[in-house]
Amino acid sequence: MRKTNFDLDVLRTFVTGMELGNFAKASERLGRSTSAVSAQLKKLEEQAGTPIFRKSGRGLALTDAGETMLAYSRRLLELNDEAVAAIQSVELEGWVRLGLQEDFGETVLPEVLGRFARAHPKVRIEARVVRNAELIERVTTGKLDLALAWSNGNATAHCEMVGEVPMLWVGPASGPQGWTVESGEPLPLASLEAPCLLRTAAIDALDRANIPWRLSFVSPSLGGLWAATAAGLGITIRTPLGLPAKVKPVSPEAAGLPALPSLGLMLHRAEADPDAATARLSSIVLQAAQEALAGLSPQPMLMRA
Repeated sequence: MRKTNFDLDVLRTFVTGMELGNFAKASERLGRSTSAVSAQLKKLEEQAGTPIFRKSGRGLALTDAGETMLAYSRRLLELNDEAVAAIQSVELEGWVRLGLQEDFGETVLPEVLGRFARAHPKVRIEARVVRNAELIERVTTGKLDLALAWSNGNATAHCEMVGEVPMLWVGPASGPQGWTVESGEPLPLASLEAPCLLRTAAIDALDRANIPWRLSFVSPSLGGLWAATAAGLGITIRTPLGLPAKVKPVSPEAAGLPALPSLGLMLHRAEADPDAATARLSSIVLQAAQEALAGLSPQPMLMRA
């Protein structure tokens, strides 16, 4: 039986389109015509031997086989890019200072460090996991080379938007969350110490909805916030990224809570033209963050005929 060898160029188009949510945008980023992209997707289905897409309204969505194909495509491209970097940049040396939000300390950071260290063992990475305000301050003052941080609406000199992340009301995973708007009691709000973008978003949403609230717990760290929320001391607001098993999202409709906006995620750089080691780590961080966002929920394909 003849073995199938997937075309990595086709897989890259497929993954890029999925991450951008639109194959027209993918064609622009990859420098190809839309007809060439369409031909690549047709080739992918032929190589897979099964439908990858299905009709969904005016666009396309992934089939079950397509979801599986997407996961394997990311892994194949990651290994390919890692091999290229390792072979072409074996002498890459230096020191890179990376900063991340606590939300990414146990999710994105291990993957980033592992991928980078395998390809560039001679480069030293200093990683700092701190609050958003400190990340921005350290990048702008040159104390960090890179920082992955929530967007507060203010851009630094050298930054790019990674994507939008939904904000969620979060309560304990076990037992009742203990509050509904019908109770008539102020909502017990657990939060991080100010300044905190998500704390401000929660208070603004509650005030606009005329829902009374009180600060029931304030923590300097995300670990403390998770412990208090899991214990039922209050409802907090975070994103789906890095939610531990001891907490879970609270349905706004069931509890009578207001809907929440999304939160921008930015990658900040201290220099417009960083050194080779920093540029390579920046690329890996960006890819890992985009993959984390893409994994939050199935993404519908918006490519039109």
